[in-house]
Amino acid sequence: MPVFQSEGFTLAYEVHGEGKPIVAVHGFASNGNVNWVATGWVDELTGAGYQVITLDNRGHGASEKIYDPSVYGAPDMARDVANLIDHLGFEKAALIGYSMGARISAFVCIQNPEKVACAIFGGLGGNMVRPMLDSDEIIAGLNAPTLAEVTHKTGRQFRIFAEHTKSDLKALSACMAGSRTKMSQEQVGRIEVPVLVAVGSEDEVGGDPQALADLIPHGEALIIERRDHMRATGDPQFKRGALAFLARVYPA
Repeated sequence: MPVFQSEGFTLAYEVHGEGKPIVAVHGFASNGNVNWVATGWVDELTGAGYQVITLDNRGHGASEKIYDPSVYGAPDMARDVANLIDHLGFEKAALIGYSMGARISAFVCIQNPEKVACAIFGGLGGNMVRPMLDSDEIIAGLNAPTLAEVTHKTGRQFRIFAEHTKSDLKALSACMAGSRTKMSQEQVGRIEVPVLVAVGSEDEVGGDPQALADLIPHGEALIIERRDHMRATGDPQFKRGALAFLARVYPA
């Protein structure tokens, strides 16, 4: 994978297809391939005429592993996305982020609005402006000696996923400890680009998409029916809604 330097760290990315750029920012314990390639997103978006850039966030995938929680703030990771846009020579790009990636994308919209054409926040709705649920249990689950010792439902869910993606558990623990940056309602209200907020109807982690969309001047909500946080990622409803949104506000 190609790499670039951002804020002193070596980060990996992949470029897929040609056309207007979309930077895809994965969720916690995932990576660009698992979140966007394996789920069919890259095929859908490139097939619609877009170029997709999948980033492995710091501490994830093929990117540098860091064990200091202080470098994993969402505003810090948002600078990685902005730096990647600059590295590739784009004036602007659309963003699509899932879960932690949605929070990171929201901070890009705040910190570097001039680089963002529009955004899709998947898997994170009203809970973007609330403290993250079960984060301490997730950290405990990642730090447990074995999966068998993890009994908390959410902690166990994320430990299983982290092992599935062959992630560095210590780096993920540091990331979870540092990336729980809350975004205020006032900050969300300053996001000026069009934003689609898409969350599963059974997603207790993400919260109500309409609650977040209502705070964004040009926000709109999409409910991904019958899907929870883990199962909404690659759902066809999500893809159809995203492509319709992009066709309106960022046509290929």
